[in-house]
Amino acid sequence: MLVLEGLTVGYRGARGAVLADLSLGIAPGDFICVLGRNGAGKSTLMRTLAGLQAPLAGRVLLDGDEVATLAAASRARAIAVVLTERVSSPGLMVDDVIALGRQPFTGWQGHLSRDDLAQARQAAARVGADAFSGRLFDSLSDGERQRVMIARAVAQASRLMVLDEITAFLDLPGRVEMMTLLRRHARATRTAVLLSSHDLDLSLQLADRIWLLDGEGGLEVDDASGLVASGAIARAFDTDEVAFSSERGRFELLSD
Repeated sequence: MLVLEGLTVGYRGARGAVLADLSLGIAPGDFICVLGRNGAGKSTLMRTLAGLQAPLAGRVLLDGDEVATLAAASRARAIAVVLTERVSSPGLMVDDVIALGRQPFTGWQGHLSRDDLAQARQAAARVGADAFSGRLFDSLSDGERQRVMIARAVAQASRLMVLDEITAFLDLPGRVEMMTLLRRHARATRTAVLLSSHDLDLSLQLADRIWLLDGEGGLEVDDASGLVASGAIARAFDTDEVAFSSERGRFELLSD
């Protein structure tokens, strides 16, 4: 469903390419986690796949349509995006923010149908954001806001969800709940879910496949067991202070 053809992502000028010549794909219902150290290029890749940033070379195709050339309205109907940046919506209630996920489908008048409102309510309940109903969005904590933004993305009923560090403001039970919910959502709706994360342990347990950025412009794709067995996880994350144990499947502090 999503195909990368010789994709190079990065920035014009001195910063240049971050990841180069990527060719791979995602099928409907896939739950993919993107892992890598800070600065490896996760956010740049996610923004490019979502059509928010133009590729330096190559193409991103969604069901055969080139994402970079899609009209904004068409892209909004096809791709739901949640970024890690703190969002502010002065004066909007939580219910209004979630209902904005239906805006790409409302036509030029912007009127929400009964079905639109029902989908927004169902999305809120599905991710546990219905508890904030009736509150101002800007009165919520960072973790609560992020949960609302995820509900908005679910309400959008898109073919592809691009989620960049969405669990950063959630506590451990919240991260487990949200990633499990998103994997279940991908299965049930055949939505492709692409999620970048620093939560290595959960990603290794839940992802169908992992895109591992090595920090040197390379990307390896495999399931968790394959990346652990090949030593790719250790190569990407080991430092002088901590190392990934393939035998125990976890990071361990190195002795002095």
